[in-house]
Amino acid sequence: VIQAVFFGICVLTDLSSLLTRGNDSQEQERQLKKLISLRDWMMAVLAFPVGVFVVTMFWSIYIYDRELVYPKLLDNFIPAWLNHGMHTTVLPFVLIEMRTTHHQYPSRSCGLAAVCTFAVGYILWVCWIHHITGVWVYPLLEHLSPGVKIIFFAAVTVIINVFYLVGEVLNNYIWDTQK
Repeated sequence: VIQAVFFGICVLTDLSSLLTRGNDSQEQERQLKKLISLRDWMMAVLAFPVGVFVVTMFWSIYIYDRELVYPKLLDNFIPAWLNHGMHTTVLPFVLIEMRTTHHQYPSRSCGLAAVCTFAVGYILWVCWIHHITGVWVYPLLEHLSPGVKIIFFAAVTVIINVFYLVGEVLNNYIWDTQK
């Protein structure tokens, strides 16, 4: 969903930019700048770190023991192309976006705070679903003791923050923008 919303905003930004080109309307220019800021923030805080996290974590765990993240039973309901659409294609598309469009990253402290907020919010959502249904969204969590779950959730939060930093460094490298 994050990727779909992000790339939708990218398309909207590009179309708005094309449609307002040559137009002297300050209001349209102001709205376009807001849209570009939203696009850049979403790339920095959500699309890149979450996208890279999903691909690396999903396929790492899948290779180790697919039953921990994607039980074979799901093959009956979710075709392989859709699985790759959710867990593979995210990475090349987000890398292409990073290479073709310069994104202005927020300050490091604001960016990391936003990534942490998202990670903690998502973890709480996963725990809430378990609380209500009694089923863990990710089968891996069934095999972890409560203490190990806390360590796992902390590690996941650290990893996604590392991916935020990787995205910032990669963006600066590609666009040669040192602060």
